Amino acid sequence: MIPRYTRPEMASIWEPQTRFKIWFEIEAHAADALAELGTIPREAAKTVWDKAKNATFDVARIDEIERETKHDVIAFLTHLAEIVGPEARFVHQGMTSSDVLDTCLNVQLTRAADLLLADLDKVLAALKKRAFEHKMTPTIGRSHGIHAEPVTFGLKLAFAYAEFSRAKERLIAARKEVATCAISGAVGTFAQIDPRVEEHVAKAMGLTPEPISTQVIPRDRHAMYFATLGVIASSVERLAVEIRHLQRTEVLEAEEFFSEGQKGSSAMPHKRNPVLSENLTGLSRMVRAYVTPALENVVLWHERDISHSSAERMIGPDATVTLDFALVRLAGLIDKLLVYPVNMQKNLDRLGGLVHSQRVLLALTQKGASREDAYKLVQRNAMPVWRGEGDFLQLLKKDAEVKKYLTDAEIEEQFDLGYHLKHVDTIFKRVFGEN
Repeated sequence: MIPRYTRPEMASIWEPQTRFKIWFEIEAHAADALAELGTIPREAAKTVWDKAKNATFDVARIDEIERETKHDVIAFLTHLAEIVGPEARFVHQGMTSSDVLDTCLNVQLTRAADLLLADLDKVLAALKKRAFEHKMTPTIGRSHGIHAEPVTFGLKLAFAYAEFSRAKERLIAARKEVATCAISGAVGTFAQIDPRVEEHVAKAMGLTPEPISTQVIPRDRHAMYFATLGVIASSVERLAVEIRHLQRTEVLEAEEFFSEGQKGSSAMPHKRNPVLSENLTGLSRMVRAYVTPALENVVLWHERDISHSSAERMIGPDATVTLDFALVRLAGLIDKLLVYPVNMQKNLDRLGGLVHSQRVLLALTQKGASREDAYKLVQRNAMPVWRGEGDFLQLLKKDAEVKKYLTDAEIEEQFDLGYHLKHVDTIFKRVFGEN
């Protein structure tokens, strides 16, 4: 985790103290279940809670023990015994380390997902607000980076809203898929521990029992979780790249908010750069980079190996922390985005009416011209305008072959900007529902 790109709410989920607190809760809830089943004394389970429930675990002490034992869970259990006393011998009865580690990881991932879902709500709220603000603000739509036909800036934002709505649905599903608990023993057979212990711990920790585990919870669940984060990161970058393009000097249809005292360049005082959007592109690349190790972690030897462990210690915190920061930054960027409708209109008019070429093409076919002939007629009048040699409307009016099919009034009719926007309300209702 890099402090520059880390919010404290997400970072706290991955702090050692939080991890050890979750480990303790897993062990203590398991002790309660074992006591209920008569496997360990009830007083022992009570003592575990009484002695350690409000304890602050000594991270340095646990690290010191681990340097000797070379085993993190044993180091924790040893430190826990120092706090609890003799009754600690009843802790971890019939369990294996992965029961604690995997259940804890899934608790952390579900908590991280909850924060990310809240972040997505912020992004969605900002997009909805600005989409309705610019619902009918005309701008040029581009394909291949080239002017195509008119759209509205509100539609651009509505597209992003729909995309992030899907992202939220996927993350809800990924959260549910990863929210499982395994307290099943050394190779998942429950030989040394009753399945009812797992059920008890799962309920207490807000998880569901893993239907079948080996020594570990199957990593396809985690792969889907991180893949979902990767897809969300791609959506972040798609919107960030759109803003970067729109802020280019020769376009300047939208621009990141530039605060008082902000500097754009150490050398050029005039610069106002899309630094937030560019930052989001970089952060998105990092989140996607964590998907590959998550996919490779699915492939473990037999009932378990630890090839996944080192990767997960990095990708768990880093992917969630990075995406959390990116989503919050994106929400703020959209909320404060500067929009320039006048420049949008200038760019719409830049090609001298060529954006209406399809309407003219279709009008000619409706009046009897073949599609091939209509295309040739429109294109031969469009190309001079493309080269800056005239006005599209006037050239069409002067073309004798075009005039065989369309009157001046009928040609002019094809240049109505409003025609392109007549279904904006329909699209908005599809995206946002009735408002």
